[in-house]
Amino acid sequence: MTLTFLGTGTSGGVPSIGCTCRVCQSNDPHDKRLRSAALLETEHTRLLIDCGPDARQQLLGQPFRAIDGVILTHIHYDHVAGIDDLRPFCSIDFPQMRSIPIYANQSTAEALRVTMPYCFGEHLYPGVPLLDLKTIEPNVPFRVGEFEIVPFIVMHHGLPVFAYRIGSLVYITDMKTIDDDEVKYAEDAELLVVNALRWHKPHHSHQTVEDAVAFARRVRARRTLLIHGNHQIGLHDETNALLPPDIQLAYDGMKVEM
Repeated sequence: MTLTFLGTGTSGGVPSIGCTCRVCQSNDPHDKRLRSAALLETEHTRLLIDCGPDARQQLLGQPFRAIDGVILTHIHYDHVAGIDDLRPFCSIDFPQMRSIPIYANQSTAEALRVTMPYCFGEHLYPGVPLLDLKTIEPNVPFRVGEFEIVPFIVMHHGLPVFAYRIGSLVYITDMKTIDDDEVKYAEDAELLVVNALRWHKPHHSHQTVEDAVAFARRVRARRTLLIHGNHQIGLHDETNALLPPDIQLAYDGMKVEM
């Protein structure tokens, strides 16, 4: 399977509007970070992980083929605001395209029905995406095509957020802490994808780089790629030089074969 990083930035993206720091002024494409999302694919199954406000731009750069499911981590704007941009893949105007299942925890599903009622109401008008909103439970496996997916809970300050175990891949975003009972779902991953906002300065709802490195060591990940960074994480090449070889920054457009 192939994991493509569609975006690796935090809620504001990089560059940050109005900022003139070295990172925001960098001409290195590795330092341009759209909001975090990823695409996991085999020949027969295509899974989108989160669908934020940059979804249209991100999906324009990918081959056009059916999306078999979308798994959401939580309701925050930078993770769900692009759901309407899925309409070319499942529009009511193109009945040959099947609907796309959207998988989310109960609180996220309830919030989507309020914030995007035209996508999830009973009476859909022409042009809206055809979406099948499905509520999933923590620690209860479900399938999307060839993928068996296990959601588990991490804490984004006071908000429970879903992380996902998909075979030997663990994908975690917006984590500050994790309960001991949930750690087992992240252990011994071939690839751990986990959030790291910036170096040194603690944040109330996100890990620092140091936190992410410590977590990777705790769960014995064989390889770790860091996402959800802001401009304070530093230049891509300089930061990677400071990190262990098995823990590096992911970048937009990066593909990993597993």
